Amino acid sequence: MMTDFLYPLKFKPIYQYRLWGGRRLEHLLSKPLPKKEPIGEAWLLSDRKDYASKVIDGALKGKTITELMQNYASEIMGKNGYHGDRFPLLLKFLDCHEVLSVQVHPSDHQTDYIPQGDTGKTEAWVVLETADDSIVYSGLKKGTTKDDLMEVINNNSVSEKLHRFIPKVDDAIFIHSGTVHTLGGAVVFEVQENSDVTFRLYDWDRKDPKTRKPRELQVEKALACIDYNQVDIGPVKPEESTEVKNAELLFDNEHFKFWRIESDTPVKVGFKSEPVILVCIVGNATMNYGKKEYSISKGEVMLLPATVGELELRPSSEIKMFQIAVPKKKLSKKS
Repeated sequence: MMTDFLYPLKFKPIYQYRLWGGRRLEHLLSKPLPKKEPIGEAWLLSDRKDYASKVIDGALKGKTITELMQNYASEIMGKNGYHGDRFPLLLKFLDCHEVLSVQVHPSDHQTDYIPQGDTGKTEAWVVLETADDSIVYSGLKKGTTKDDLMEVINNNSVSEKLHRFIPKVDDAIFIHSGTVHTLGGAVVFEVQENSDVTFRLYDWDRKDPKTRKPRELQVEKALACIDYNQVDIGPVKPEESTEVKNAELLFDNEHFKFWRIESDTPVKVGFKSEPVILVCIVGNATMNYGKKEYSISKGEVMLLPATVGELELRPSSEIKMFQIAVPKKKLSKKS
């Protein structure tokens, strides 16, 4: 198989109705929002059975990331290894017009609480817009026990046991699996393990306008998955990158490595023999691969397969770009 068959791949966003959503994604993405209903999420790169992102241009237009992973997994993932039968990350924009449910996600090791073929869910947020009512709940207050949580759940006062802070634009927040969390009044970018496993602990006693019923809670499963050591979580402190020019390193863990690039001059993106995802937040830029020019603009996501390697990104003016790499897959120990 020719390794140059793949190229920088852009994908069509998938909008998701959420009762806590709004309409602020309309000016962030070029694709029109559906109808006049609250849109809480735009899935930018999703290899889920029910929602698979489609390539929007080039020879592979119309192909899903699922099909690409089935046919070209080694070319996409390169030296970092094959992460199962799906692309290992899920990328989203969230418009949290209202506060989300108080929730928790299991870790990869809590297999009793994860559907067959899925994973746990560690995630991270970068704040893009705020409002007067912006709030982040991230982790428990220090010393909170399971009994404490049960008491506030029964009293409908769960927020009393949650650490909270008022976010600012550009804040970066790491939510490890097992962390009790929620947020509201903000637009954020989210990167996470490719999982849709969420257990709701509390949903503010509200009803879904579509069903006129409260959403289902999974209190018992949520309590079982909480890591009570995840307390008082605040924004991370960015580090100046030694690998990427004009960039800060925001997150570096076993699931993803994440840089924020800000530049008005050419900068290298991507890595040799490794997959990289670019998400444009401000501005637009071009890059050449083979004999073609590829562009990326505000709100767009682009996957650079491992066979594409490193490219020169040329901004038309000041650009803000997220670059996300997939770390080398760690082999699990056999029992």
